[in-house]
Amino acid sequence: MPGGRKRPAPFAGFSPFARSLIFSAATSSCPKSRPLPDASTAAETPRQDDMPRPPSKRAKRAEPSSDEVEDRGSSGSEEESFSTSGSDSDSDDGEESSEELETVQADFAFFDPKPSDFHGARLLLKTYLDSKPWDLTGFADLILAQTTVGTVVKLADDEEEEGEGNGVQKANSSTNNDDDDLFGLISVLNLGQHAEQKCIRDLKEYLLDVCPDKGTKKQLRSLLEEKASSVGLLVCRRFVNFPYELVPKLYDALFDEVSWATEDEPTQELRDSFRFKHYLLIVRMLERKTPPKHKSKANKDDDEPIIYPKFEDEIFHELSSWSFTFPIRSEESAQQEMKNYKEMGLVMAIKAGTVLKFRKKLGDLVSE
Repeated sequence: MPGGRKRPAPFAGFSPFARSLIFSAATSSCPKSRPLPDASTAAETPRQDDMPRPPSKRAKRAEPSSDEVEDRGSSGSEEESFSTSGSDSDSDDGEESSEELETVQADFAFFDPKPSDFHGARLLLKTYLDSKPWDLTGFADLILAQTTVGTVVKLADDEEEEGEGNGVQKANSSTNNDDDDLFGLISVLNLGQHAEQKCIRDLKEYLLDVCPDKGTKKQLRSLLEEKASSVGLLVCRRFVNFPYELVPKLYDALFDEVSWATEDEPTQELRDSFRFKHYLLIVRMLERKTPPKHKSKANKDDDEPIIYPKFEDEIFHELSSWSFTFPIRSEESAQQEMKNYKEMGLVMAIKAGTVLKFRKKLGDLVSE
């Protein structure tokens, strides 16, 4: 870290409340500590920004015992376990419904990005621009190449295991473990500095293509072209079971590093590249298809016109200078409570001067 600054110490995650939020939709039909469904089975659980499920290695660590792992070995694939029905599963459902959710303690830590994080980063970014073919590989490389500003989140003990053994063992550990280690990432890229990168050209073309309003498109084009040198593309991606308590710390780390970079980068050009005046965000939201016929006291979410899978995006939306939504082509959720919602892309422009207000609102929201 520049100037001898250190990243935060590992944090404890997976509180009972957080796990109840994560698994609430699945507890009636799935054993506890099962991995979350991937994009193909995402109908069962609301997703955080259309994120895929965590790697299976993580899911195994979350399972309560090795005996249960052996018992489940003959029950079929992970995907099948979420769609099993019939008399064979009735007795299991009865037993599982009486089980209480267990708290699984896991130490998370923040690390600088590095090239060996590529596959984990690519997985997190897979649906960043919906299903559009674009230079996703180049985009992941660009984020990981910027080590002074940006953070990846892993289980703390993974990094310790990686440092054990001789050089050959370290290389093998890095190859085998790093790719699946990421639970989240955050970064900000200067759109002017990287304007000639194919991934950034693809991204600009995509945004201009999906922007539906001429007036908004004019403002968007201004940020992408004339003002690009002072615009930061803010990217935050994480899995659904990312501990919500860490979200403010993740943004604090990013904005602190942006501030430090304006002083600590080796050249004036690099220091100036982090003096952002605007941030641009591309996220997901759920928009109600039709107004509810009657308000349901039992399910307040059913009355919400908009649901933000990443809760901080509601704050960004509130503080945005302008924004627009656009339809995306991903499959709609078949989950019963989400059947009246459609997934939309949301693009927002945020003035850099509102960052302090955002950080305070986010911290207050999590501490409630």
